[in-house]
Amino acid sequence: MWPFSVRTTKRLKMMLSKLEQHIAHENPDLNEALTAYRQLDQVAYRMGLLSPDESFALRIAWWPMISVLGTFSSGKSTFINHYIGSDLQSTGNQAVDDKFTVVCYGSEEKPRVLPGMALNGDARFPFYQISREIEKVAEGEGKRIDSFLQMKVCNADHIKRKMIIDSPGFDADSQRNSILRITSHIIDLSDLVLLFFDARHPEPGAMQDTLNHLVEGTVSRQDANKFLYILNQIDTAAREDNPEDIVGSWQRALAQKGLTAGRFYTIYNEDAAVEIEDDARRERFQSKRDVDLDEIHARMAEVEVERSYRIVGSIEKLAKYIRESIIPELNGYIARWRSRVLWGDAIIAVVLIGGMSGLIYMLGLGYNDIINWMTDNKILSIAAAAATFAVYLGLHFWVRKRTTATIMKRIPVQIGPGDPDLRLAFKRTTRFDRSIFQRSPAGWGKRAIKRLEAIILSANQQIEHLNDRYADPAGKNQEMASLGVTPDETA
Repeated sequence: MWPFSVRTTKRLKMMLSKLEQHIAHENPDLNEALTAYRQLDQVAYRMGLLSPDESFALRIAWWPMISVLGTFSSGKSTFINHYIGSDLQSTGNQAVDDKFTVVCYGSEEKPRVLPGMALNGDARFPFYQISREIEKVAEGEGKRIDSFLQMKVCNADHIKRKMIIDSPGFDADSQRNSILRITSHIIDLSDLVLLFFDARHPEPGAMQDTLNHLVEGTVSRQDANKFLYILNQIDTAAREDNPEDIVGSWQRALAQKGLTAGRFYTIYNEDAAVEIEDDARRERFQSKRDVDLDEIHARMAEVEVERSYRIVGSIEKLAKYIRESIIPELNGYIARWRSRVLWGDAIIAVVLIGGMSGLIYMLGLGYNDIINWMTDNKILSIAAAAATFAVYLGLHFWVRKRTTATIMKRIPVQIGPGDPDLRLAFKRTTRFDRSIFQRSPAGWGKRAIKRLEAIILSANQQIEHLNDRYADPAGKNQEMASLGVTPDETA
């Protein structure tokens, strides 16, 4: 069972229960990953890195995911239609589909279009609660989820056990924050990202903003290998005296953005291609296209394997991120908060002492007079001291609250798909019932450290298990197969 918080909502329990059933049926090998996420949730709940109605397990895509991004009229939808063998997506030179479309398998013969809320409300899909994320960057836009998302289901064997996401054309001149937010979200969640460019626009230098969004941010990623850069509709270059110049101009433009490695493909759709009159040139274009398409399709077929590595890798990444980034950053905010509160306490003490000294001076009382009064009026003296302390304590907690609110405004909003909530953790750490001299964040200690170390070790072991399944340098799997024994039986 999932280690739910006392305040965990019934909806969260239900969603996680459905997820467990889905994983047990669809890919039992990921059950260990679910266990690791349970343990991560435990650490996060105690620290306040997750609210009681959230789980890290619901911030990732458990189905294999392929994202298709690119500029307007770059042939994304045509490519998807050709891949699934159906005219599911609208095509044309203009921005026909202006929504992110999740394409997945459906048993019905007739394709069906479902609204964005079908994705936003189902934890098994990659856009679960994406409306919250949109709301963080564009207030009021989260309520318009159907304006950004839709789901299309069709009976196509090519997309069984995987999802394809078609994006609206990427035009930097008309971008909204919400669109960029969703784009970043699906890039993070995807196992494979196809970046399409239009060879009919031979001036990539005029598209610098677009290249910035689509390329520059991908180069330094640890998962940069999942990006395929595709120059589509290259058939239009066949009429040029030197068609290689078009390819070269795009490669140079990408190189300027730091992309000096990785695969660069040139393809076109046979049904929509211009006529290439020169036989030798046509054969050369067709041969290059077929080789590149075969390689792209092969990568798309491997996303189930890449999905398993992605999910296990995300567990280790998140655990290390909490330990090596979140905790030091949170400690920095706590130290700043403590320093400001102590300075506030000092000022309050000076003001109170100064006020009482001034009152005594105005009354013309001396030291002996005060001592005698306190001796003769013990109850009143205690009451006065208690009242003074109460005033001090009230001002102290007021300073704490104000300082907490001020610093929280400076803490960046965490809007990544798996980002812990630093603001929530800081607020929990600075609660009124915690001493200002406690240096560790709430919920952080030896127990939490050991649990994260165990999670990282478990993730490494899961990677080894996957390697044993998909790689066999020594040829042991082949030997066991000849004996009628599967690798899983010896694990």
